[in-house]
Amino acid sequence: MKNTWFSRVAVGTACLGLGLAVTYACTDFLNTPAQATLDENALATKVGVEGALIAAYRSLDCNNATNGNWGCAASNWPFGSITSDDAYKGSEATDQPQATKLELYVWSSDQAQDYLDRKWASMYEGVVRANATIRLLQKVSLKAGQISHADSMGIMGEALFLRAHYHFEAWRMWGNIPYYYETDTDFRKTNLSADSAAKLVIADLNAAAALLPTTPRNGQVGRATSWGARAYKGRVLLYTHQYAAAVATLDSVVASGQYALETSFDHVWTGFHAFENGKETILAYEASVNDGEPNGNNSNYGERLNLPHSGSPFKCCGFHQPSQNLANFFAVDGVTGLPKAFTSPATWNTRDSTWVASVTDTVDPRMDWTIGRYGVPYKDWGLHDPTWIRAPGYGGPYSPKKNAQEKASGAVSKVGWQPEQENGVHIHVFRYADLLLLDAEAKVETSDLAGALVLVNQIRARAAVTAQGCGAGSSNAPLVTKYPLCAGDDRMAVPLTDSHIAWATYKVSPYTIANWPDQATARNAVRLERRLELAMEGQRFFDLRRYGGAYAQQVLGAYLTAEKTPARRAYKGAQVAYATPLNDWYPIPQVEIDLSTVGTVKRLTQNPGW
Repeated sequence: MKNTWFSRVAVGTACLGLGLAVTYACTDFLNTPAQATLDENALATKVGVEGALIAAYRSLDCNNATNGNWGCAASNWPFGSITSDDAYKGSEATDQPQATKLELYVWSSDQAQDYLDRKWASMYEGVVRANATIRLLQKVSLKAGQISHADSMGIMGEALFLRAHYHFEAWRMWGNIPYYYETDTDFRKTNLSADSAAKLVIADLNAAAALLPTTPRNGQVGRATSWGARAYKGRVLLYTHQYAAAVATLDSVVASGQYALETSFDHVWTGFHAFENGKETILAYEASVNDGEPNGNNSNYGERLNLPHSGSPFKCCGFHQPSQNLANFFAVDGVTGLPKAFTSPATWNTRDSTWVASVTDTVDPRMDWTIGRYGVPYKDWGLHDPTWIRAPGYGGPYSPKKNAQEKASGAVSKVGWQPEQENGVHIHVFRYADLLLLDAEAKVETSDLAGALVLVNQIRARAAVTAQGCGAGSSNAPLVTKYPLCAGDDRMAVPLTDSHIAWATYKVSPYTIANWPDQATARNAVRLERRLELAMEGQRFFDLRRYGGAYAQQVLGAYLTAEKTPARRAYKGAQVAYATPLNDWYPIPQVEIDLSTVGTVKRLTQNPGW
């Protein structure tokens, strides 16, 4: 699915409802590009309802209705990453102070509220589009011969799946949220409790799973399927600590064979079309470039700030920089091949010096698929060097890497303002490796340590397949000057022991059951593996919260103590420490509470402590 933009239907809970006109253009799902301005009656056709459904998918990332800033990013980098130990806001101190306030936990400030309200508006924009699709479908279904039973069932299932997803995203941000249905007419609804809202997400996923086909409708990858709905249900069950039910659901997805790990890690985050919707994809924002949209807005727009800065081929903007803590986390014990965070929990995070290219460092190969660092090839773009960093004294020396396209992929926009920032790398919202690790977590909590071990070792075995190679040995002179063996070698991914690698020693070994003598040790290992695998993917903060407020407070407290030093990021001295239960939910944007007023009563209530 390559989605293009849709006009604003609604933003915020004050104006949820289908507008009288919807402008849309689409490719892939409808196969023939279309663009028109239609009123609601004209949309009551099969083509119209299919277009409305694409509009619901399009809300997975920033669009014309929601891209006032980057709180709408599909990756959740402002809420799931820079608020955790994975990353700094990056760039320089004066740019995007809204994100700075999020990073520093000053969430009640007007600037932080700006991003938070953008996220709220974006998620409920998705909800309204899903509900508008359902209402249109009901009209279309009344017209004889207009739509087949199979398409009707599939469209309803996809809309319910998306409605569940957008509500889940709001739920894991704010917990106590309103839930909207296609029949709602007064959108100034009161909050539900977090438990009640989660149950409604699961109910929608159950309904979607019963309606959807097992494979993507019309053979168009990117669409929701019944197995995708079941996988997502397992995710929600795990988030709500229903471990036995999560194991049963997630195991059934694994046994179905519908999903699999990509053959190597470099095929997961990629601009190459051959891998963009592989077996690992459960739900992704299907970014698209050079598709006829004149401004590049179908790209992964929410990520456009998050590429190396002006000295790089991407030209801007240096946000979402990996932390020193995250770089240290990839260190590997050279004897066992296990993470130092596992084998040396008291000392793994003591290194303050920058990780630069060096074969004396033994690291997990996922380090150099995740972090751009000095002297190491950056995919196939040549060497990452200091000129790529906007303000190293502020944001540190590292760059994000997963969301960058490969040069050879051609997945960069040719139109729009500074198009080098915009690419077609799909943004994984939920992928199979994430599912396997959720399943492993649930198995640990149900005392199946051996079962969890098998799943974690599957992830580690895939990580051991390839490492960053030379990438540009036939075209990049600085690379060849530094590493003569790279001359003529354009392989971006190579075996871990390839003789041309001269920037790291890569090692990743499986755990044995002897490494996991008890539940607490196994639980720790699974949590470590999630961070290694999903680093910089916007999951970390939500994982820490899910592990429990006290645990999040402990981990993020230790992180902050190490970071707010002159050797790392002194500005972190202004950061407010994570407090439970206050930071266990974000504050509901005040503007949304104000918009919910009926008479003198605000129907939305603020989360406790805010």
